[in-house]
Amino acid sequence: MQQTARQTPHTTGSRSLTITGPQTAADDRVLTEGAVSFLQALCDEFAAEVPQLLDKRRQRQQQIDAGQLPDFLDETANIRSGDWRIRNIPSDLQDRRVEITGPVDRKMVINALNAGVKVFMADFEDSLAPSWQKLLEGQLNLQDAVRGEIEYTAPDTGKHYQVNDDATVLVARVRGLHLPENHVQHHGKTIPGALFDFAMYFYHNYRQLLAKGSGPYFYIPKLESHVEARWWAKVFAYAEERFCLQPGTIKCTCLIETLPAVFVMDEILYELRSNIVALNCGRWDYIFSYIKTLRNHPDRILPDRQRVNMEQPFLSAYSRLLIKTCHKRGALAMGGMAAFIPSKDPEANAAVLEKVTHDKTLEARNGHDGTWIAHPGLAATALAVFDGFIGQGPNQLHITRDVDAPILAAELLAPCEGERTEEGMRLNIRIALQYTEAWISGNGCVPIYGLMEDAATAEISRTSIWQWIRHQQHLSNGKLVTKALFREMLTEELSKVKQEVGASRFSQGQFIRAASLLEEITTADELVDFLTLPGYRLLTE
Repeated sequence: MQQTARQTPHTTGSRSLTITGPQTAADDRVLTEGAVSFLQALCDEFAAEVPQLLDKRRQRQQQIDAGQLPDFLDETANIRSGDWRIRNIPSDLQDRRVEITGPVDRKMVINALNAGVKVFMADFEDSLAPSWQKLLEGQLNLQDAVRGEIEYTAPDTGKHYQVNDDATVLVARVRGLHLPENHVQHHGKTIPGALFDFAMYFYHNYRQLLAKGSGPYFYIPKLESHVEARWWAKVFAYAEERFCLQPGTIKCTCLIETLPAVFVMDEILYELRSNIVALNCGRWDYIFSYIKTLRNHPDRILPDRQRVNMEQPFLSAYSRLLIKTCHKRGALAMGGMAAFIPSKDPEANAAVLEKVTHDKTLEARNGHDGTWIAHPGLAATALAVFDGFIGQGPNQLHITRDVDAPILAAELLAPCEGERTEEGMRLNIRIALQYTEAWISGNGCVPIYGLMEDAATAEISRTSIWQWIRHQQHLSNGKLVTKALFREMLTEELSKVKQEVGASRFSQGQFIRAASLLEEITTADELVDFLTLPGYRLLTE
C-alpha cells in the first residue's frame, strides 16, 4: 500500500507527531486520539534522552575497544552492599515456572495462550519483523486477547482458533532503545520504537487488565546500564501519574542479555525497584553481546555456536549471579530460552525432549524460578522439570545462594574453549542467510534446522564469523578465515539453500538481497551493532 504522511488528530501548540505509515484496518482501534495524545506526551518528555543514552553506550564501547574490560562499578558499590528490596510481586506473577514467547501474530497469540503455561511474552522485539502493518495488527491482537475476544480462522484450511481459557498471564515485550519507529516523527525526528510499543499497549489495555486482577506488565530488552533502567522508571512513573494509578502498578521484567548489564544487575533492580519483579537470562542475546562487547579482545573469541552452552564457565557464572542477585532483592530469576522445535519423528523428538530436560534441569537446580520455551510442544517437558523442583510453591525465592563464593568479573569474562570448524562456519552462514531473508520479508520468528531462530541467534551466527575474520582465526582444518573465504562460502551456501527451499521459493523470496546484506555487514571493518538496523531499512522501503 502506498505510504502517505498524515497528521495525527492531536496537537499541542506547535508540537505534533506525524505518522507516515500506510493506513491499516487496525488504525481506528490503535491510533485513537487518546493513544496518540499519550504517545506524544511520552515523546515530549522522554524521546530526546534516548540518543544521549545510546551515545553513552558508544562511549563505553570505545573504552572497552581500547582495552578496558567491563567490571562492577565503584561508584555504585553502596547500592550493591545496601539492604533494600524491590517493592512487591503481584499474585499473578509469582508463579512463572514456564513462559512461552513468540510474535504477536494472531494465531500465535491464541496458540500461546492455550499452551498451558503460566505466562505468554507477546513479542514486539526479536521475534517480530516490525513492519508498520504487523505492529498495528499485533496491538489489535493483544487488545482482543486482553478482552477475551480473540479468534482466528485460517484462510487456507478453514480451521478455527480460539482461546480455551484466560489463565495465562500476558506480558508485552517492547523494542529495545536502539530500534527506531520510522513511521512516526516527533519534531521531525524518528521516535524510539520502545515508546510506541509501550504507549499503545499500556493505553489500550491497562483498565481491562486491572479489572481482571492482572495489570500492565512488560518485558524490557537490551538494557546496557542502570541509567537506561532509570529512564524506564521515569517513563513508568509518568504513565502511572497521568492515569491516576498507584505507583508500582506497572510491572516489568528486565532481560539481562548484554554483557555490560550483568555488572549492574543490582543497580537495575534498584532503579526500577517500584516496578520491577524479575530479571531474565536472555542467553542468546547475551552470547551475541559477549562477542560484540569484546570484539577487540583476541583472547575472548568464541568457538562454534553449538559449543557455547550454559555449562560454559562464563555462562554458568552469569546464571548463578543473576539468581543470587535477584533473590537477595526479592525478585524472581528467570531462565533462558529452549529454542528446540518438536519433531514428528519419534526417535528425533525423544532426543529433543532429552536436551530440553537437561537444559531446564540445570536452570532449576541453579535456582531459577522459571524458564522460556518457543513452542507449545515443549510445555509439558519444561513444566515437569520445574514442577519437580518448585512443587506446590510458586517459585524458588528461598534459594539465596549465599554460600556461593563471590562471582568476580574474571569469571563472567572467562574465555570459552572449543573448536572453530568449517562445518560450523557454513551452518552459521546458512542460518544467518535464511533468517535475514525471512526478516526482511516480514517474518521475525523462523524454524531452521530444528530450532526456532529469532534475531538473537542470527546475530550470533554472523558476528562469530566477523570475529573470526577480524582476528585471523584458523578453522580446525587449517583454513584461515578471511573475507574472501567467507564470500566463497556464502556463494556456495546460497546455492545449498536454494536446493533446500526449492527454486520456486527461492525465486519468490529475497535471498539475494539477504546475501548482499549479510556480505556487507560481515565483511565490514567495523562491527555493525545490530543486524536489524540495516534490515529495518530494507523492511520499510
